[in-house]
Amino acid sequence: MIEITVLPADTYTVINKTILNEQDRKLITMLYQPIIGYTATSLYFTLIDDLDKRELMSDDLTHHHLMSTMQLKLDKIVIARKKLEGVGLLRTYYKKDHVNNFVYLLYSPMMASDFLNHPILNVVLYNNLGKKEYDKIVDYFKMPRINLKDYEDISLSFNEVYSSVSGNPFVENENLIKEEIGKIHIADKIDFELLISSIPNQMVSPRCFNEETKSLINSLAYIYNIDDLHMQGLVRNSLNEKGLVDKTELRKSCRNFYQFENNGKLPTLIYSKQPEYLKAPEGDHSKWAKMVYTFESVTPYDFLRSKYKTGEPSLRDLKLIENLLVDLKMNPGVVNVLISYVLKINNQKLSKNYVETIAGQWKRLNVETVEEAMRISEKEHKRLKKHLGQNQTVKVGTKKQKEESLPDWFDKNLENEEMTEEEKRELDQILNSITS
Repeated sequence: MIEITVLPADTYTVINKTILNEQDRKLITMLYQPIIGYTATSLYFTLIDDLDKRELMSDDLTHHHLMSTMQLKLDKIVIARKKLEGVGLLRTYYKKDHVNNFVYLLYSPMMASDFLNHPILNVVLYNNLGKKEYDKIVDYFKMPRINLKDYEDISLSFNEVYSSVSGNPFVENENLIKEEIGKIHIADKIDFELLISSIPNQMVSPRCFNEETKSLINSLAYIYNIDDLHMQGLVRNSLNEKGLVDKTELRKSCRNFYQFENNGKLPTLIYSKQPEYLKAPEGDHSKWAKMVYTFESVTPYDFLRSKYKTGEPSLRDLKLIENLLVDLKMNPGVVNVLISYVLKINNQKLSKNYVETIAGQWKRLNVETVEEAMRISEKEHKRLKKHLGQNQTVKVGTKKQKEESLPDWFDKNLENEEMTEEEKRELDQILNSITS
């Protein structure tokens, strides 16, 4: 992934590649916003407002204009832009110059039927909203069923209404504006050469592994975390008598496989790691950077599990972490910092009210990266300490308790102090034990 630095003076042009209507706005706020968040949704509508009166193309604008309009820092806008790219609502083109220029192509959202049947978006939406809210969304988009069994279709065809007359020859019109829906791109997770070669030729039709089927297999492998070997068996078992993949059967088999491997659970964000575009740049070898890397590289589930001496985390703690990820839509790395911070200052207890109070504040401050979370926790702890006084106790939940030792990242020397080889090996061993 190419990382391009964006400056306020860099210009951008918005080009509308589709036809946007009021129904699209509903689709984006009801289906996309629970996944991409409010800021990315706001950016999409702001770029629409930048278009000219015909809604085709904008003037050349600066990113400072976006910062002023949205009242956001540029790094937040860039993160929002990447979220739009991830779900196919936006494509970005870049040209380097003395003032860099970006071209933003806007696309329509998927139709509700496609979105709610998408192998990835459907699952993520369900997990983000919960069953009750998800069912409301599905009911909203359901078509009413009308029984036409006793009716006769009396509609006329075109040639029954209109007669042919001589006229000018047909001229094909090109490059006309039309509705274009953004596609979701998933990096290849499955080795299809290996998959196809593992199934005997007599079992499959030559039309079996078309692009649509491959896309589905790849998406299911991603959302259910299925490797090449297990996917081979699942695909083989879903082949029908025509030698084609039964897509419904494959979806069901992948879901059942995941639930069997995970004690009946469906995939949730608790098993995901910090998104790549929100990670700190590589190259810093300080103790601080290694700590940041640890929080970014581990799932909240594995990080929480590492805090238990034996056995699995309690269901209560897991539910609390899942709520942070699903209900508050906090990023996995930020949740790791929150877990570490609360356990350190609260005698190794995750008090629900205390955790959710801090989480709510971080959401209002739009904390999205690990480094932001580490710095804000230090800043707030110092503010609270100053407010209560050096020798007073801090009230957490329903009990007063003496202030515990502070998290390691509160030490400013970490940012300038490089790790020794022994410390690197020790941290790597910890990371391996967490993720293994």
